[in-house]
Order: sequence, then structure tokens, then C-alpha cells
Amino acid sequence: MAIRARRSAMALLSGVALLLGGCGDAVETRSISAAPTDLSGVTLMLGDQAKGLRTVVEAANALEGIDYKVQWANFQGAAPLFEALRAGAVDLAPAGDTPVLAAATGGTPLRIVAVRRSQSRGIAILVPADSDIRTVADLKGRNVVVSSARGSIAQYLLIRALANAGVDEKDVKVGFVLPTDALSAFNAGQIEAWATFGIYQAFAEQQGARVLISGEGINTGLTFITASDEVLADPRKRKALSDVLQRFAKAFDWAREHPDEYAQVFAKVNDIPLEVSRRLRSWGDEALLPLEPQDVQALQQVDDLFVEKNIFPHRVDVQALTDDQVFSLKPLTVSQSEPAR
Repeated sequence: MAIRARRSAMALLSGVALLLGGCGDAVETRSISAAPTDLSGVTLMLGDQAKGLRTVVEAANALEGIDYKVQWANFQGAAPLFEALRAGAVDLAPAGDTPVLAAATGGTPLRIVAVRRSQSRGIAILVPADSDIRTVADLKGRNVVVSSARGSIAQYLLIRALANAGVDEKDVKVGFVLPTDALSAFNAGQIEAWATFGIYQAFAEQQGARVLISGEGINTGLTFITASDEVLADPRKRKALSDVLQRFAKAFDWAREHPDEYAQVFAKVNDIPLEVSRRLRSWGDEALLPLEPQDVQALQQVDDLFVEKNIFPHRVDVQALTDDQVFSLKPLTVSQSEPAR
């Protein structure tokens, strides 16, 4: 069973990319109409992690009728994704709160342009079903594995959960293991407690793992869509980016309205069991929205904590990292190149 889970998890990260067309009701999307701009020569390089964004966008046919071109670049994690952004290999990079902060701390030229809002249920500290660990306080003196590296959303959950339970971090033995390796080790009974997230968490829970504590009420539950300074400074690319973000928002609308169909598409494209996909979907709806002041404040609080814990070397000004002029939820109007439907 552990082998099967490992293969499925690895397939999520390295499976063959599929083009999904005609999946149920297509999202009705239209290009933004302003001063006429020829975008036919524009290509946006869309970065992604584990095909999480591409899957919903293609399942909803959200890019139908665009005047520009897009190419997808898939990455196994945030660190290589932001290296690509820094190198100019991608124009857009979606990532959780702490990876965005880590990239900004390291000098990656980025701006936050939108927020993908979801529930924090998809982050948790897990223990085996028969574990005698019943509360966070029971982690004192135990070994806890965090996926995947220092500064992750899983480490943030662990730090806050220990503090809330009155447990000194020094009394817990913390190690860092990549999630695919940790999943196999956890299923083999080699990990006492595991702070993890997303698909890896869903696999473990599906096989009987018990949730000691989830990120609800602790983690922000936010994924930030970031863009490079270079693409934002290019007027034509900026216009295409504005359009693509509105289309992304419509794709998440479609997913909320078609939860079962989306779960089936997600399972197929990522080569995972349908029950695992449905578990992921059951953790709450997602929406792509304009950045709001409370999002900036929440992200700043995360940064301040990691600086206090010496995980990040210095503070970043989150407000200075934002560009809230690219994306809004204003009604889309029909462009001359695409007829109304």
C-alpha cells in the first residue's frame, strides 16, 4: 500500500501533462476591452506547482479565445519555481505564503498580484491511527518530521501549534524530509508525527492517518499569485496578465459549481485515486481574488514570526511587494476579436 501511495504521489509530480478540453460546461470568458492592443505577439510563461493551477484552468476551458499565447512550466515545489522567476524563465508564479516570503527575502524580483483563497484544512500535523499522541502537548520529547524545508507552511503550523500548547520548540526533535519520501516513511510506521500539506496529507489520511491538528485558525490558507517585475513593466504583457487572471478567477468559479466533475478531472490528470482527489476537494472551495489589506497584514505577520525565529534573516515589507492594479473583478466586456456567447 505504501508503494502504491508513493507511486501515486510521484506521479502527481512527474506525470505526463494532459490537455483537457470539453470537460463539462466551459467557463464563459471574454477578453478585456480597453484601448485596442494587439496581443497576438505576446506569450505568457505560466509557472505552476504540481499542475495545481493548470488542471483547473484547462478543465474549465478558461483560456478559450485568448488573443495571446500561453505556455505552462510545471515545478515540483516553490524553490525551483522562484529560481525560474528570478531567471526570467517564467512570468507568473503561484505559491503559499512562506515560500513567497522566502523568495522575496532572497531578492527575487516579484510582486504579488492576486490571492488564491482556500481553507487551511489542507495543512496538518498527522500521526498514525494507533499513536498514543493525542494532543499537541504530547509532542514534547517526540520526533516530528516537517515537509519539505525550513520556512514551509507546515513548519509555520508546527511553530504556532507548539506555542499555543505551551511546548518549547527545543523539547521537540524536528527534522525536514521531502514530502514524497516522508509519505512512504510515514506509511511504513517510521515517523511519529508529520507536519505536511495538500496531496501528501490527503494520501496519508485516506490510508488512516489521524489529524492531530490542522491549519484551521493558524495558517492563512492563502496562495499568492506573483509576477516578475519584468512582465509587469511590459504594457502588453501586463494587459495579457490582467486578462489571464480574470480567466483564472472564472475557472475557480467553475470548479466550485462542478465539484464532482472537477475531482474526476483532477484525479485523471494527476494520476491519483478518485477518493484522494475527492478528499482534497472536500477541504473547502477555492477562489482567486484581488489582494486585500487583510491579506497583506496576514502575510506580514507570518514574515515577522519567521524573522523572530531566525528562519528568515531579515524582515520584508509585504506592502511594498504588492501590485493591486493588475487584477480586479470588474465585469469583463467583449473584445472585437471574440463574439459574445
